[in-house]
Amino acid sequence: MEAAESEGAEKPTLEEVREHSRRKTLGIRAASAAVMLAIAVAVYWALGPRGLDIIVAVVAALCFFELLFLIVKATDNVAFRLAGILAGAVYIGLAALILIDFDVQYFYMAIAVVVFADTFAYIFGTLIGGPRIMPKVSPNKTWAGLIGGMFGGFLALTPLIYLSSRIMGVLDMQALTVAAVAGPVLAVIALAGDLFESWLKRKAGVKDSSRLIPGHGGFFDRFDGVIPVAIVIGVIVSLA
Repeated sequence: MEAAESEGAEKPTLEEVREHSRRKTLGIRAASAAVMLAIAVAVYWALGPRGLDIIVAVVAALCFFELLFLIVKATDNVAFRLAGILAGAVYIGLAALILIDFDVQYFYMAIAVVVFADTFAYIFGTLIGGPRIMPKVSPNKTWAGLIGGMFGGFLALTPLIYLSSRIMGVLDMQALTVAAVAGPVLAVIALAGDLFESWLKRKAGVKDSSRLIPGHGGFFDRFDGVIPVAIVIGVIVSLA
């Protein structure tokens, strides 16, 4: 009887199991991110800007094939499938072409805003919690996380403020205004891309777009926010 009670006392609680799983997942995610970054740096070091173009093209192709998989799983209607595939090809292909054509500062903006927005959205969402934005589409997305993501979007553009101010010798108020407006807006656009993919995964009945990246899911899971952000920046730059 005492042995049974002792065994029962040693069983971890549900909260402990969840915490262990979260830490394990974060470790795997960090390791995967480090490997991907190392590969990108190695390719860029070996091939220069051309290597960056190759990376964008490969990632775009993988995202498209994962999107294709989601569309096929989401509907049996042939017309809907064809329309979705065509729209997806334009959506991802346009973003890839824009990223390849970007100057370095705009490429940085597209990637950094999404990375910072995701990071701070996770921090704020975890620490604060609160009401969900679209619980039936993405249960983990909260309004607190959105605010954190917008703050992260602003922080992502602060290096551009610093560089502009160093060049001018004074605080560049125009750069500051752009960062204060564009950073949060682009963070919201990144969230919209994330929610779109979450909705599509719900329709397809899957958790991830693939299992190519341990701890992250698929490439579309990781770059769903970069795609619309790149398109928006590209349109603004072309109109400016």
